[in-house]
Amino acid sequence: MTVEIGRARMSVRDVLDLEPGAVIELDRSAGAPADVLLNGRLVAHGEVVVVDQDYAVRITQIFDVAEGSH
Repeated sequence: MTVEIGRARMSVRDVLDLEPGAVIELDRSAGAPADVLLNGRLVAHGEVVVVDQDYAVRITQIFDVAEGSH
């Protein structure tokens, strides 16, 4: 399972130059839904929340992946 909260395009050189504490700007704004993927297939939407200082995803919508609809 993968949770995608956004994407960013970066060159390999820029990735190799990252240091701890670096900030990477994503293509979604704060509060935007997160995509939940299973084996690369979108199965749900959720929202990122913080639980006891850890990040988690609250599922807000589940798709019927058997029918391939969403």
